[in-house]
Amino acid sequence: MYYSSGNYEAFARPRPPKDAASKHAWIVGSGLAGLAAAVFMIRDAAVHGENITILEKGSLAGGALDGIEEPEKGFVIRGGREMENHFECLWDCFRTIPSLEVEGASVLDEFYWLNKDDPNYSLQRATVERGQDAHTDGLFTLNKKAQKDLVKVFLATREEMENKRIDEVFGRDFLDSNFWLYWRTMFAFEEWHSALEMKLYLHRFIHHIGGLPDFSALKFTKYNQYESLVLPMTKWLSEQGVRFQYDTEVTDVEFDLTASAKRATRIEWTRTGEHAGDTGVDLGDDDYVLMTIGSLVDNSDEGDHHTAATLNRGPASAWDLWKKIARKDPSFGRPEVFCSSIDETKWESATVTTLDERIPEYIRRIAKRDPFSGRVVTGGIVTVKDSSWLMSWTVNRQPHFKKQPKDQIVVWVYSLFVDTPGDYVKKPMSECTGEEITAEWLYHLGAPEADIPELAATGAKCVPVMMPYVTSFFMPRKAGDRPDVVPEGAENFAFIGQFAETSRDCIFTTEYSVRTGMEATYQLFGVERGVPEVFNSTYDVRTLLDASARLKDGEKTELPGPAVLRRKIAKGLDSTEIGVLLREHGIM
Repeated sequence: MYYSSGNYEAFARPRPPKDAASKHAWIVGSGLAGLAAAVFMIRDAAVHGENITILEKGSLAGGALDGIEEPEKGFVIRGGREMENHFECLWDCFRTIPSLEVEGASVLDEFYWLNKDDPNYSLQRATVERGQDAHTDGLFTLNKKAQKDLVKVFLATREEMENKRIDEVFGRDFLDSNFWLYWRTMFAFEEWHSALEMKLYLHRFIHHIGGLPDFSALKFTKYNQYESLVLPMTKWLSEQGVRFQYDTEVTDVEFDLTASAKRATRIEWTRTGEHAGDTGVDLGDDDYVLMTIGSLVDNSDEGDHHTAATLNRGPASAWDLWKKIARKDPSFGRPEVFCSSIDETKWESATVTTLDERIPEYIRRIAKRDPFSGRVVTGGIVTVKDSSWLMSWTVNRQPHFKKQPKDQIVVWVYSLFVDTPGDYVKKPMSECTGEEITAEWLYHLGAPEADIPELAATGAKCVPVMMPYVTSFFMPRKAGDRPDVVPEGAENFAFIGQFAETSRDCIFTTEYSVRTGMEATYQLFGVERGVPEVFNSTYDVRTLLDASARLKDGEKTELPGPAVLRRKIAKGLDSTEIGVLLREHGIM
């Protein structure tokens, strides 16, 4: 396997690998990584669809890419996915999947046209004092000390950032800036999270620094992630003959491990109902297994409008599986690094569905757009800057669900400080019912306090969800804590998903999941096509100059020395390409 860029590799069709028709694949987990791996196996490795089995513990595919209407409770989305144009592997995958909405188009075509016609941007990124504009005004407010901290982390080696927390490499000047407000709420970073992951994010998205304050860097699907992404994939895969084996909990994978080679030999599972006696499968010479390890939504718990979600600290099957596998070989990673600190990896989200016609008006005042227009509404999260919970909320294009009534708005709410008492509801979010979370949200929307009890009780339905491991991949780590996608010596198995290690990319993105599925497939099956490299903006001097100018809030760089010397240096620079670049990108 190798990385590539450019049209030569992007548009090439690989020849079928030798003996592709005889290969069988078992994929553990039906999240995006597993689904994407199956797509690449069929399209690029010429594996027959009927020779691919996807093993899923639940009764529905998609993993963390969810979106469902629960009977009695209402609509539920545990999270949302922010996307951009340089998710190279993601779009490589979805150019193959037919759209369910637009005849003759791919999911990529549909997404591309949607975001051309209705580009995303926010008109109010943050509020204070119950719905008033926080006047962040697109500024990063990074003083000299904060800028210096940022540059130091950007230029540091990966090894220097290993096992360090964000608040160990950034001072208070940085952590009090608008930049950190934008960053932490957009990506769900806490001050105790990984400095290494922060560094990887900076490199990965340096080309979007200018779009952070107003979310013009982002693109979104038409509907929730399940209906817009997962359903088209599962439909196409089923049509290719792929078998989805639901209600199957994989409990172990056995290996034959020697000094020179590693082979998976058996998958152990438990099934319910008529298949209860089926305990697994032995793996032959032509069998391959791709394992999703870890899970950000393992042990998620739903409450409802009258019941708080609970924090489940009990056994977690996805983590227990990885722990069992990891004990067999040091190259299989160290899951305890990520799953042993629930109080540092949890947060809570809630899905609010409006039922009262008064509530959308408060949304309109803040978003400055009609929430019923079918177009971009908030353009990303609105962060309540003075919220004790550090609450953020968003309204995507409506309807967010195909079955959603035309007079309802679906809102996603989440908080980073779930154990701090609220400002209206004097309880931590973690102890609140859906009704109480709705009341806190309405308070920060600016609804009259006299109306809040009635509106929260009968004007909306809210489903809170507590997720113990949702930011587990942000825990401080070092090399080896996550296993390579294909560990050295592995002959017929790979690790995929957010906890497998791949070069330069950063986790908590749809791109990362798809990339691991692509890399696993291309390596195991010998696909003669390059995996698209992570977008190389971090090596583009123009991008770096643009980002530098934006991070200084437009402040120009002053040349050192007396005026005569400065004029001489400026004249010398202006006679070169360097001077043109510096002026073109707002540095001088």
